[in-house]
Amino acid sequence: MRTRKTKLGRPTPSDVSAGLVTGLFSIPEGMAYAAIGGFNPVTGIYAGVVPTILGSFFARTVLMVTTLTSAIALTSQSVLSGARLDPKDAGNVATVAVLAGIIMVALGLLKLGVVMSFVSNAVMTGFSTGIALQIITGSLDDATGYEPEGHNRLTQLVDWLIHAGDWKLTTTLTALVTVAVWALVRLVGKLEPVSILIALVVVSLGVGVLAVDVELARDIAEIPAALPHFTAPDLSAVGTLLPGAFAIALVALAQAASIGPTVPNPDGTKSSVDGDFVAQGIGNIGGGLFGALPAGGSMSRTGVAVGAGASTRWTGIFAGVWLALLVLTLGSLAERIPMPVIGGLIIVIGCELIWGRRKDILLVMRTSPLSAAAMVVTFVATTQLPLQQAIVVGALLSLLLYCVQAARQGGLRGLERGTGPGAWRFTEPPARVGPGEVVVLFYDGASLFAEAPRIDAQWPDVSQARGAAVVLSLRTAPDVPSSVVLKLLRRYARDLEQHGGRLYLAGVEPGLAQVLRRTGITAELGEDRVLPAREEIFRAQREAIARAERWVAEQRESPRPGGAE
Repeated sequence: MRTRKTKLGRPTPSDVSAGLVTGLFSIPEGMAYAAIGGFNPVTGIYAGVVPTILGSFFARTVLMVTTLTSAIALTSQSVLSGARLDPKDAGNVATVAVLAGIIMVALGLLKLGVVMSFVSNAVMTGFSTGIALQIITGSLDDATGYEPEGHNRLTQLVDWLIHAGDWKLTTTLTALVTVAVWALVRLVGKLEPVSILIALVVVSLGVGVLAVDVELARDIAEIPAALPHFTAPDLSAVGTLLPGAFAIALVALAQAASIGPTVPNPDGTKSSVDGDFVAQGIGNIGGGLFGALPAGGSMSRTGVAVGAGASTRWTGIFAGVWLALLVLTLGSLAERIPMPVIGGLIIVIGCELIWGRRKDILLVMRTSPLSAAAMVVTFVATTQLPLQQAIVVGALLSLLLYCVQAARQGGLRGLERGTGPGAWRFTEPPARVGPGEVVVLFYDGASLFAEAPRIDAQWPDVSQARGAAVVLSLRTAPDVPSSVVLKLLRRYARDLEQHGGRLYLAGVEPGLAQVLRRTGITAELGEDRVLPAREEIFRAQREAIARAERWVAEQRESPRPGGAE
């Protein structure tokens, strides 16, 4: 396969500064996302080093920043806990990250980026909203000092509210002050992209100066002032983690698929979902070998980079380099960050995710009851089931939605001559084919098996079709139709033949023509009744109609039983 050569271009001063802002932002957000997944916070920070550098180097969406996201962290935690493996074991983390990376690279090389288009907006909205709720409920303990109980996220949220009297005062106040500082900083437009970072630094300094007694990051894990070191995957866990790694890859790729259309390349080049798959996969393989959690294209981190002035892929590369330098020189200071500060910021992030989805939620609710139901079911599944199972539920719902919509739209349409020369207009298919008539039909669908009942009900009755012909235009039919649709076509052709009529197929593309030959339909009809598609759209249709009219005229002059010649 031919691969596109990556163009680095020249870095600009704005890339250097935007990279610094993005790298700084990766410290609190990386720690927060790792914490809600039960991982060592340093693995979240490391996810902004090697994966970000490699992802930016190879990405076809040049401003996309590859790093840890909340959905990836929670899915990774769900996969490891489902496999009964310790999420804080470096070998387990390396294994799941490298596996996810290999799967991403394979999907990209196989050009399967189109698969992401089958994940409907309704399902993705329900999944993202459920993830946001998981983010919020997963940080309630850090933010208030009370760990809610319950078998799912919704009951945990209710339990947390009911036991407000059990919240620890100093912990809760620290989280509230953090949210307040964040909100005030956002009022200054230019500081909005780094509001989370400023809130983290200001409140952390205040807690240290006032000696407030709250839990610190060092109480959970040590954050060394060192670069990530090589970590070998645990090969014994490969078989156990492979299915879960596929789920992680799908979540990461589904999130990143929206970045290309939203953030166009400044240099005018076209982005590529498949190329971005490969870039994220390479980032995960490299990152997994150097202490990072699984990563993917992050819309929020990409937004920070763009808002800070990113103009080339060098922004992501500089972000990873800056973060590595910050960890190397100031890593020990990160241990002093209060956990209520991280908890408060995580709640902010979760609420922002829900607020950011409000328009999508309203759009889905107003689109159709079926789409709304798919969104609600996916949301409930995300809050009730392990995420790798919720992903499967969402994928199946997306497939169901596609089939239902295709079945509703697919079917037959009548064609009648319009008033102008060569003009045609669509009509409802006629109820029956009369003797000596030439009826023209147009197939409009994706040839899915779900369309079969609708097509079967739309065929015109042929009980009075002696000496009549039906011309069926297949110009828009796919190269590989459903076998059920082919069965309907063969049965209708035979019924028409038995009642003294004929079926003509017009506008048959080469791929479909081969299928018709292999299945014997062409042999039954005769080569002269299967007309290939022409460059001129209605030419094959006109030729088929002309042949049908000649045959009908012949039958009027010299009718023969069964319509045979």
